[in-house]
Amino acid sequence: MQLIKLYQPFFDANNWAHVLTSGQDWMMILTLILMECLLSVDNAVVLAAQTQVLPTKDEQRKSLVYGLWGAYLFRFIVIGIGTYLINFWEIKLLGGLYLLYLVYKYFYDVRHPELVAKKEEAKKENHKKKNSKKRKHHLSLFWRTVISIESMDIVFSIDSVLAALAMSNNPVVVLVGGMIGILCMRGVAEIIIKLMEIIPELQTMAYVLISIIAIKLLISLPPLNFKLPDAIFAGIVFSTVILTIIFHYVRQNVHGKKMP
Repeated sequence: MQLIKLYQPFFDANNWAHVLTSGQDWMMILTLILMECLLSVDNAVVLAAQTQVLPTKDEQRKSLVYGLWGAYLFRFIVIGIGTYLINFWEIKLLGGLYLLYLVYKYFYDVRHPELVAKKEEAKKENHKKKNSKKRKHHLSLFWRTVISIESMDIVFSIDSVLAALAMSNNPVVVLVGGMIGILCMRGVAEIIIKLMEIIPELQTMAYVLISIIAIKLLISLPPLNFKLPDAIFAGIVFSTVILTIIFHYVRQNVHGKKMP
């Protein structure tokens, strides 16, 4: 019975009607889509690279489609469990601290690029060693690739789900935002990558937003018990994006004027 209660909001027509007709909920959904795209675009490229081992374009496309449906199923399962667990202050505390750790790790890696390069090189070497070993497989290359995509999807999406649950306590909002975000992120990954190359500050901004999400989660704990309204939080997110874009172009103009 407890399991049924976890997923009841997903099958409540009134809840869906409220979400789909609420401007405030759509503002939060757009915020979730934005965060999904900014945080997961690199992951989309990695997943697409996984398909390159397949011999035909048709198989590559099919493996990503199957992986997409698998990602949707995983999100549905995890969001249901997550909306229950996130009610415990211990889970909120761990979630907030984990998000702050992600922010710390990002800025640490930015400051120490040589260590990141060494780690990436070590990962590539390990991957080559694994591939060089001849193993007997019972599954076809296609299904092994699909399983690999699914496994990576699960690992990649944990951060996004945790951040989403910290932003909204309505599982339907989190589900809709996450699913549209996954679709957009995979469909326009190359466009987002180019945009982030033009405005590299967007990646740093994403981790600044994660720190804000972590603080939002932590201040909801006792004794503060302060809940930041969704509309205000969405306003902070979109204001941060606009300010980041303005900062980028002002900085470019200043550097342009300094150059002889």
